[in-house]
Amino acid sequence: MIKTDILIIGAGPTGLFTVFEAGLLKLKTHLIDALPQPGGQCSEIYPKKPIYDIPGFPEILAGDLVNNLMEQIKPFEPGFTLGERAETIERLEDDTFVVTTNRGTKHNAPVVAIAGGLGSFEPRKPPIPNIVDFEDKGVAYIIRDPEVYRDKRVVISGGGDSALDWSIFLADIASEVTLVHRRKEFRGALDSVEKVEELSKIGKINLITDAEVKELKGDDHVTGVGIKHKTEGDIHLDTDYFIPLFGLSPKLGPIGDWGLEIEKNAIKVNNSYDYQTNIPGIYAIGDVNTYKGKLKLILSGFHEAAIMCQSAYQRIFPDKKYVMKYTTVGGVTGFDGTKKEAKKEVVKAIG
Repeated sequence: MIKTDILIIGAGPTGLFTVFEAGLLKLKTHLIDALPQPGGQCSEIYPKKPIYDIPGFPEILAGDLVNNLMEQIKPFEPGFTLGERAETIERLEDDTFVVTTNRGTKHNAPVVAIAGGLGSFEPRKPPIPNIVDFEDKGVAYIIRDPEVYRDKRVVISGGGDSALDWSIFLADIASEVTLVHRRKEFRGALDSVEKVEELSKIGKINLITDAEVKELKGDDHVTGVGIKHKTEGDIHLDTDYFIPLFGLSPKLGPIGDWGLEIEKNAIKVNNSYDYQTNIPGIYAIGDVNTYKGKLKLILSGFHEAAIMCQSAYQRIFPDKKYVMKYTTVGGVTGFDGTKKEAKKEVVKAIG
């Protein structure tokens, strides 16, 4: 039995930052994740994808963000159960929980924080008859390493942020990038749409709208795609890779059977206070939760983690009153010189 103060289900960015916030409160943490390494989708799906909305980082690769978070939480020595899925939960007589994984590993904690992102997920595949035959043979639903596409011809299909962002990113790597979308309007961020249009005007991206990829050609590897255009009819393009980016189909998995209040495949929480679910002691933070005004952003998950940990402390130590101290004053135990330098800055500021 692995015992801890806060059991975190999901080792993505929100789960990792929860370790830091809990560590400031001297609370021990342990994380469970079905993936074999920490980082969630940032590690598994798009480690080389740039992220632009992390405070203090004009641009940072998803994998680098995970590396930074791992470095940040190192002083607090969290435990990890990786490659195992949280399967069942049981409340004990002492009001703590036991979470058991699909491999039988048991974890005991007074607080459970579900930070499972979108949950388990599968890529949404376009209805192309022979697409399965070319999976890993020129067809990819996610981009893990952009260098695979260096000096290659790439056709991307989709109209959301992922399709736009990767088209922009690969424009400087691939020898030829074509973006195919079934409508003229895109669903992604306006600045990304404008950048794709600018790159299209100067010939860096071949933009085809009002069209869909309907056919894949090749033997042991993709060699071309057949495109159906609304007005121009059939178009053939030679290509080395076809990447349909239509998003992920999320599923909560076994967590959906824990008696939690679910709305549209997300866990409802009390956002007016602490992001607790309908079961006291179980919290949900990050993309896995829902409430009025919810924004599915990494920075929102960071905020929710900080609030949740304060509530968890009061649940674990109901007779103690925690007085929050800024890290610039209290420092962070484990980082050499942090406390000393922080105190110097405070003295200097006071005069």
